[in-house]
Amino acid sequence: MPDKNYFSHETAVIDEGCEIGAGTKIWHFSHIMPRCIIGENCNIGQNVVISPEVVLGKNVKVQNNVSIYSGVICEDDVFLGPSMVFTNVINPRSAINRKNEFSKTVVKKGVSIGANATIVCGHDIGQFAFIGAGAVVTKNVPDYALVMGNPAKQTGWMSEYGHKLSFDKNGEATCPESGENYILKAGKVSKTK
Repeated sequence: MPDKNYFSHETAVIDEGCEIGAGTKIWHFSHIMPRCIIGENCNIGQNVVISPEVVLGKNVKVQNNVSIYSGVICEDDVFLGPSMVFTNVINPRSAINRKNEFSKTVVKKGVSIGANATIVCGHDIGQFAFIGAGAVVTKNVPDYALVMGNPAKQTGWMSEYGHKLSFDKNGEATCPESGENYILKAGKVSKTK
């Protein structure tokens, strides 16, 4: 077996067949189930469950008490807040096995999901979107969107640095921290070059 190039606390359980990138840290009482792929420099907080075949990109931050179920793919630089959860079956029943009905959820690059949010399966989260604490996401979320509430509704747009964008009459906005410029056109936001 090759040398381990990541850290795992002695109470963490890592099942067979997982790929874990260099520099990743897995903390107390977390369980990484079979065939997961976890990228480089991720941080997996305590009491996290990552179900079989979940894929996490590079630099994903998973806070304490998060459940990531089979069917979820998180791209690079995703932040998953404390106690948020993904679902993977639309109509679960204890007495009915629906493992062949898992729905896929893709969380694109740079997304932040707040504490206690729930992402209902089968809905993709666009790049750099920001999901407010406690939100219940029941539909796809566009790139750069800010969504809040139950069910989650879009209330604005966010910069890549996590600031709410204020668009002028020309549909242009500037991030107050980075100075990067954005344009809102036909209901979509993009960063200008």
